[in-house]
Amino acid sequence: MLKLMAMKQKQQADAGAVSGGSKTSAAKLRAQKDITELELPKTIKVNFPDPNNVMEFTVNITPDEGFYKNGTFCFSFVVDERFPHEPPKVKCKNKVYHPNIDLEGNVCLNILREDWKPVLNLNSVIIGVQLLFLEPNPTDPLNKEAAKELMSDKSLFARNAASAMRGGLVHNEYFDRVL
Repeated sequence: MLKLMAMKQKQQADAGAVSGGSKTSAAKLRAQKDITELELPKTIKVNFPDPNNVMEFTVNITPDEGFYKNGTFCFSFVVDERFPHEPPKVKCKNKVYHPNIDLEGNVCLNILREDWKPVLNLNSVIIGVQLLFLEPNPTDPLNKEAAKELMSDKSLFARNAASAMRGGLVHNEYFDRVL
């Protein structure tokens, strides 16, 4: 029985070598489909550092309104083999003063956690991240100090967000210049 299984595995390996040796995973197929169907506004740009790898890419968001108007924020997206059953890993590459993004770049967005469903696609995630810049959510924060300030004193929050985007110091933290 073991010998039969070993022979079958060898046949499959040989067949794989003849056909090019690499099967495209379900996750990669889904990611490719999602990417070809992206419908993004001009304020969002998607970049593929390795054009042959659709599983890792960056997204630049340049809001045209709100507290973060005219800033450019870069996010890394990593889609793993469990996609679409698990959401992509999204991280902000800029240090930004934002209630829903911590100083390490972790993003608090419900569809990246408890509200993820396999029917959601990469377009939904990208638009969701953009929405965080248009309407920050202080009720579900990662940066509690920024969230508290947004809820208690919007004008102070606006000044601090603008200062941070210029690469300034806010609450003893230097932020990346994104303007």
